[in-house]
Amino acid sequence: MNTTAVRLYGKDDLRLETFELPPIRDDEILAKVICDSICMSSYKAAKQGAAHKRVPDDIADRPVMIGHEFCGEIVAVGDAVPGVPHPDGTRRKFKSGDKFAIQPSLTDPADVHAAPGYSFPYIGGAATYIVIPSVVMERDCLLPYQGLAFYHGSLAEPMSCVVGGFRCMYHSQAGSYVHEMGIKSGGKAIIFAGCGPMGLGAIDYALHSDRRPSLLVVTDIDQSRLDRAAALFPPEYAKTRGVELIYLNAPTPETLLKLSTIHCQLSTGYDDVFVYAPVPALIEQGGAVLGFDGCLNFFAGPTDSAFSAKLNFYDVHYNAHHLAANSGGNTDDLKESLELMAAGTIDPSAMITHVGGLDAVIDATLNLPSIPGGKKLIYTHLTMPLTEIDGIWTPERERELLERGRLA
Repeated sequence: MNTTAVRLYGKDDLRLETFELPPIRDDEILAKVICDSICMSSYKAAKQGAAHKRVPDDIADRPVMIGHEFCGEIVAVGDAVPGVPHPDGTRRKFKSGDKFAIQPSLTDPADVHAAPGYSFPYIGGAATYIVIPSVVMERDCLLPYQGLAFYHGSLAEPMSCVVGGFRCMYHSQAGSYVHEMGIKSGGKAIIFAGCGPMGLGAIDYALHSDRRPSLLVVTDIDQSRLDRAAALFPPEYAKTRGVELIYLNAPTPETLLKLSTIHCQLSTGYDDVFVYAPVPALIEQGGAVLGFDGCLNFFAGPTDSAFSAKLNFYDVHYNAHHLAANSGGNTDDLKESLELMAAGTIDPSAMITHVGGLDAVIDATLNLPSIPGGKKLIYTHLTMPLTEIDGIWTPERERELLERGRLA
């Protein structure tokens, strides 16, 4: 079968090409990609080429498909493909017509950095058809998807990163070496640069997960983004979830510390701090507002391997400040994201601000930091320029686009 895909050959070298896929082996799956959302990580891979941790050295000769936030339908299944595990202990076979989502962080012991969208010649989201290799099924990273909209399946991957970020935080009691994983329930949390697409997902999850802070402060330097976030997640609604939600434009550490003390006079500073932009000054501000036993999560991966920021080791020693970070989420994080979306508990639709066809991928990927707005969602079987949408993307709008082949 022929496929059309965007492949990476080197730094800034992305090419849209049509070529023949190899026949699937008994332990592989042929699949149709419906949509893929463009991630900043794909931009980083395109800018770094083979220097990227997940990209092979020989891409000039063996290019890889890009895109790792995708959802689609299974076309054909090899006879030796293992089934998907179910709660009753059985493994049920994948079959033609099944919808699927992908967990790209394979955690393959043979290559811890290997991932669809970075490392493989025949699997990536920016493609019409793909071959899913056996390692994806062996690691239980091919997940059944039952949702109404394909784009929810695409956004499950970025949401899983958010879930992983909340789960990898940790705290402990004085005198104990046992780490309790997750944000502090009922504690004080802050998200720096929190009104981008991932920040919106984090606000959504903070309001609807089982472990919620009692105070959540969200900062940004763009008032229009703050206003949009506040319209999507109003402070009045947050109060019904037991959360005091405050949006602030570029606050000083002094303002933030004063706010934390007003909220809880027994302690100053924040239990959980998330930094959603790779800006040294933000990391240093985050460290400055940590409370005792506070945990700082540097969520935004930088492109510069020498990226650094100052850290107060006095506070590390005497105030038990500590760091966490996660590059992606794991399979359990993705499963939780899919379950929460299927139940209507969270809705990442607000992440999306642009849609386009496969022909829009190269320009959008290489220029991603300079394109305003949130997630850029690609429908791989359409030819359409990247287009900013009005309002919120919905399953109904997706269905109409797929039927008409263009926006109404």
